[in-house]
Amino acid sequence: MDTWVGAWLLIAILSTILAIAVLVALVRHVLVVGRTAREFQDAVRPMVDEVSRQSNRASQRASRTRAPRLGGRP
Repeated sequence: MDTWVGAWLLIAILSTILAIAVLVALVRHVLVVGRTAREFQDAVRPMVDEVSRQSNRASQRASRTRAPRLGGRP
């Protein structure tokens, strides 16, 4: 009977250690992905801002140069 208790105790301890190791690895992976996403956002932000500025400029130019439609509709 004592052998079974010792075996189950050993299995419980090993599985707890394994679960903690997996959790630590998962947290580290989340931190790496977060850091990479932040670096990607910092690298892409200037291009996104430029495209946004060009889009606004084109929209304003299109609204100024829009010709009236035929048939009297605005």
